Amino acid sequence: MNNFNLHTPTRILFGQGAITELRAQIPAQARVLITYGGGSVKKTGVLDQVYKALEGQDVLEFGGIEPNPSYETLMKAVELVRAEKVTFLLAVGGGSVLDGTKFIAAAANYPEDKDPWNILLTNGSDITSAIPMGSVLTLPATGSESNTGAVISRRATGDKQVFMSPFVQPIFAVLDPVYTYTLPAVQVANGVIDAFVHTIEQYLTYPVNAKVQDRFAEGLLLTLVEEGPKALAEPENYDVRANIMWAATMALNGLIGAGVPQDWGTHSLGHELTAMHGLDHAQTLAIVLPALLNEKRREKHAKLLQYAERVWNITEGDEEERITAAIDATRHFFEKMGTGTRLSAYGLDGSSIPGLLIKLEEKGLTQLGEHQDITLDVSRRIYEAAR
Repeated sequence: MNNFNLHTPTRILFGQGAITELRAQIPAQARVLITYGGGSVKKTGVLDQVYKALEGQDVLEFGGIEPNPSYETLMKAVELVRAEKVTFLLAVGGGSVLDGTKFIAAAANYPEDKDPWNILLTNGSDITSAIPMGSVLTLPATGSESNTGAVISRRATGDKQVFMSPFVQPIFAVLDPVYTYTLPAVQVANGVIDAFVHTIEQYLTYPVNAKVQDRFAEGLLLTLVEEGPKALAEPENYDVRANIMWAATMALNGLIGAGVPQDWGTHSLGHELTAMHGLDHAQTLAIVLPALLNEKRREKHAKLLQYAERVWNITEGDEEERITAAIDATRHFFEKMGTGTRLSAYGLDGSSIPGLLIKLEEKGLTQLGEHQDITLDVSRRIYEAAR
């Protein structure tokens, strides 16, 4: 096991009715900006519950944060925060709202003589402060409610960039599984697949004798495989929704990634598909992952065999047959969730692959993966295999 430094300070308020604990988490004199997305939190009554919980508090709101939150929209919120002297941010929604709010929190405190897009270009390394924030989660998927990362898109340039900073770690997260009952099936599937691939990126690399992390990761994968289809079939099964919600949080709060090598190549290649074609983030992961695992089956050989046995109970056949079966099982699981696993499933013929590679090169993403051996040529082969 590799050395690690793990700090997970987000307070988790989990369970039905947890919203009643919201007021106690926010400073009494804070000026709060509630951020949310397209309005589903209004239709479902979640926003009303938030306002009720914050009754008597100084509250403003900013809606319209998109899936794959755009820099252009978020900068409007930054202007509002500065003009209204907001001192606390409360994200109400899913991962995109949380990611966008993290950017707002950092950009509002960023020097006004500097371009806030530098936050993305420097991966957050030049952030020195941020407005404190918390969240009320309505869509379990990204784990953004309890980590330091965010992904932001810039429509003007077709870019999708990641940044990380401990200054934007949420102070708390309210996780009520009931809030997920009304999610459309595609969002449920996206959330399950997102959490699944987050786990894979930290687990399916090479062995470092990190038995605790491996067992935690395998437990998350098994839970998502078991409960994902049930969530589609039984939308108001509390126990199913609770397990998925907690699995998604645990998949990316730092625990299973501590002391182990990590890949993240699938995410890097997937981000470019989203930026160029507007596909949902999880859809791009479902497209890229099977092709990437097949391309890197030699480098991931030992862990692929472990994955085959412990997650899919594949024990028969020679080693190569078992690895192929595990990759096929992964693809089948995504498709069982109703998500296409090839570019052709989304009307794409692969003609944009040269453009995708240009974007990777522009961003310096020419050595991806746990061994930094996914070159542009390897990325091309993965994209082509995913057609």
